[in-house]
Parts: sequence; C-alpha cells; structure tokens
Amino acid sequence: MISKEIVFEQLKGKLVVSCQALENEPLHGADVMGKMAKAAYVGGASGIRANSAADIQAIKQYVDLPIIGLVKRDYPGSEVYITATRKEADELIQAGVDMIAMDATTRPRANGESLESLMTYLKAKGQTIMADVSTYDEAVNAARLGADCVSTTMSGYTPYSPQQCGPDFILLKRLVETLQVPVFAEGRISTPEDVNRALDLGAHTVVVGSAITRPQEITKKFVESIQNRGGTQDARTNGVKEQIRRID
Repeated sequence: MISKEIVFEQLKGKLVVSCQALENEPLHGADVMGKMAKAAYVGGASGIRANSAADIQAIKQYVDLPIIGLVKRDYPGSEVYITATRKEADELIQAGVDMIAMDATTRPRANGESLESLMTYLKAKGQTIMADVSTYDEAVNAARLGADCVSTTMSGYTPYSPQQCGPDFILLKRLVETLQVPVFAEGRISTPEDVNRALDLGAHTVVVGSAITRPQEITKKFVESIQNRGGTQDARTNGVKEQIRRID
C-alpha cells in the first residue's frame, strides 16, 4: 500500500481510469480488467479505480499504479452498494489497495452499520478513504468524519441530487472552494474538454470510466447518432429550402 501523501502527489492534476465491468457486461472478468488497466496505463493514466478484490489483484499483475478500490454489492433494504459494510472493506484491505472508495451518502447502510462507524473502522486500519458523495452537505459531513478526499461520483445517482446529463461542475467548484481535503471529479465525464474544465475548476484528480472502458456504451452513442441522423438531415434540408425561398 502506497502512503496517502505519495498517492495524492502522484495523482495531482492527472487522470484516473475506472476499469470496471459488472457480471452482466461483456468485459466482465478479472484478467480482462487487468488488460484494460494495462491499456489505460499505456495511454498515460496515472491511477486506476477498480471494483472487487479479484479485479484488483489481477490489475496489480499488469500495472504498478495507485489503485482506488471498491466493492459493489447489493443489500436488501439499502440503496448503498459501494463498499457498504465492513465485509467489503476487509476484502479491499486484504487486496492491498492504496485507497478505498466508499458511498458517503447519508442513506441507510446494511447490517445496521453507519457511515461514521465504517470510516472509524477504516481509519483505525490506516486506510486512505475516498468519499463518493452526491451533494455538498454529504461532502462536508464526510470530510468532518475523516475522509481523506471527496469525489463527486454520486451526483445524479441519488434521487435528491441534480439529475443532469453532464458532470456536476457546480458541485465540484463549490467543494474545491470550501473543503480542505482534495476533491476528485468523477461522474459522466465524457470528453477531454470535460477533464480540462474539471482541472481548471481546481479538481485534484479526474476519474473517467465509461467513456474509456465500456465499449458497449461508446458504441451505443455512435449508433444513436446514426439513428438520429434522419431527423437531423430533415431539419437541415428544411433549413436550406427555407433559405432558398427567402432568396427567391
């Protein structure tokens, strides 16, 4: 495990690539994620965000980069699924991650655990914590509880946070201006322009996932652009016809 200070130094102003594939996705598999991480490394990524101990252990065989680890697991009666309990935390500690990402929303957790108790547990283990938040108040609370950094990961993924297509730059800017801990930009960051804007706003690091590592989602965007092409062409044609009428 790399020390907190070194991790933050290595990631400052850089790109972290989230290499994740769930069980129902085509690229699911630890070795595939290891190769995906290697591809990200070759492309210049400075860190990897990964889901599950198995994927993390495989990734370690391919790259020597800081790893932000998490475990996604559903629990009945709780909407919290990113490193929700001590069980997931222990799996990540055993895997030797450099930073543990966890849902830091205020929603109820499984097994009667709380955000505060889980953070206290991780801090006692000497773990560096990334708090995935959806609102400003959640970020402030997470920093107060001892999170080493906060990330805008969950904005748009809780019913009470802004529902929008693009990154939550408003939240990012406010957090950068008021918090004393590093702020990571994550969530619906789709283009190099998004990355640069986040860094310009003061993000310590930018995390990009689907736009790089989910080919099915990338393909879908291209296909949808083709499907919408007919309507766009009609609009353009009508516009040209209107211009011609005006000229006549």
